[in-house]
Amino acid sequence: MSISTERGEAQTAARRNWMAVLARSPRDVLQSALDAALAGEPSPAYEWLRAPDIGLAMVRGRTGGTGDAFNVGEVTVTRATLRLKLDDGATPVGVAVHMGRDKERARLAAFADALLQSPRHAARMQTHVIEPLAARIAEEKRRKEKEAAATKVEFFTMVRGE
Repeated sequence: MSISTERGEAQTAARRNWMAVLARSPRDVLQSALDAALAGEPSPAYEWLRAPDIGLAMVRGRTGGTGDAFNVGEVTVTRATLRLKLDDGATPVGVAVHMGRDKERARLAAFADALLQSPRHAARMQTHVIEPLAARIAEEKRRKEKEAAATKVEFFTMVRGE
């Protein structure tokens, strides 16, 4: 595997991770994280490639988690695509897709995705947006796991002696 292929795969994996964080973050938390990341500088201009729109997506499941695929049903999703117009001439494209009907949340996530692709903004966005949001998501997951573990029931079978 060449170095450029490895670099491309690493960039794809990093983007996949931050897109997952952005898709799971509530609008108010995402907005305040972006405000913190851009504090003291003007927000870059952007143009819509696809304004936020709402549609349906088919959700698929697997029998037993690993078996044959089947259609579970449809969910409402919102998607958006925009292109930043940065001072250095770069034009990163940001994309967002999340469950629900929140167009502003899609705009914020697409905007964050584009900023994360800009070398000038990437480190600050990682520090002020992705890392705190990922920690928040992980803490929420731990809380739910702890809550579920508290309701766990242990079953056992007694063997009859014959």
